[in-house]
Amino acid sequence: MIKRRSSRVIRVGGVEIGGAGPVVVQSMTKTDTRDVAATVNQIRQLEECGCEIVRVAVPDMDAAQALVDIKKATSIPVIADIHFDYRLALAALDAGVDGLRLNPGNISDPDQIAAVVRAARDREVPIRVGVNAGSLPRSSAPEASVVERMVDAALDEVQLLESLDFELIKVSVKAFDVPTTIEAYQAIAQRIPYPLHLGITEAGLPRAGAIRSAVGLGVLLYQGIGDTIRVSLTTGDACEEVACAYEILKSLKLRERGPILVSCPSCGRAESDIVKLAQEVEERLQKVEKTIKVAVMGCVVNGPGEAKDADVGIACSKGRGVIFRKGEKLRTVEEAEFLGALMAEVEAL
Repeated sequence: MIKRRSSRVIRVGGVEIGGAGPVVVQSMTKTDTRDVAATVNQIRQLEECGCEIVRVAVPDMDAAQALVDIKKATSIPVIADIHFDYRLALAALDAGVDGLRLNPGNISDPDQIAAVVRAARDREVPIRVGVNAGSLPRSSAPEASVVERMVDAALDEVQLLESLDFELIKVSVKAFDVPTTIEAYQAIAQRIPYPLHLGITEAGLPRAGAIRSAVGLGVLLYQGIGDTIRVSLTTGDACEEVACAYEILKSLKLRERGPILVSCPSCGRAESDIVKLAQEVEERLQKVEKTIKVAVMGCVVNGPGEAKDADVGIACSKGRGVIFRKGEKLRTVEEAEFLGALMAEVEAL
């Protein structure tokens, strides 16, 4: 059992973050925020695939003003991603956003930050102090490591917010480099009481990015660190980020959402096309919302044991397969029936 780090509880819209609550999955739209229809459509898609909080880019005042209509047409919490111009944060707050992300690396004027904090405090809107290794503020200790500079930048901003009587704070210290990210989160987790948002920034294309994110976030989550996560992938499909995030959480038994597919990698012992069968099962399972464990196994070595351990499973041999449900052997089916017989038991559950 993973022992979660204790953190303060904040609310982003209707979503509670921190404390003993579940790790929250968020993503970011890939649309031009000024295109209200496209952005609303993508937010709705993200909500349907399990995203619980969505962040949108606010590069200019037109984007900030578009948030009024975006908020009216969507239901999940919306966080405005603010860089360089503090006035965009003020406009986003006027538009009714549920949270702000501020980057200490490009908004550093204390008076400007104070103006944003006062407006956020009046509306009870949380602020994420979002530090990225690629956009760090100037350091008074240039010889310090990237980890030290990231943590110092976050702590300086947190202390400024606290001095303004503001504690609706969430913090992130993200980098592309996995060890750097892990070390930064480990360091700051011991020094502040606020919830932490995890991410490996600019993780890359889906195959490499998913692995990089799983390694970095998985280590931290296993150590009990992290209250929200976002998997950042170079893909046009934001739902791919959400699916990857849930797979990471499911692998650590931190969240359950949708089916878990156990499938053997196939080798010289396999006597049927287990790869094709597993792919077909995975595609069918995308329409299943219940959390069930399904096993697709291809030989007699581990097949029967894994299939018995699943809610529903099949252990295949040459031309025949044994269907299991809840540890019980149900029947033997011919190869042509593998997919249909297995999915019939899934649907029965």
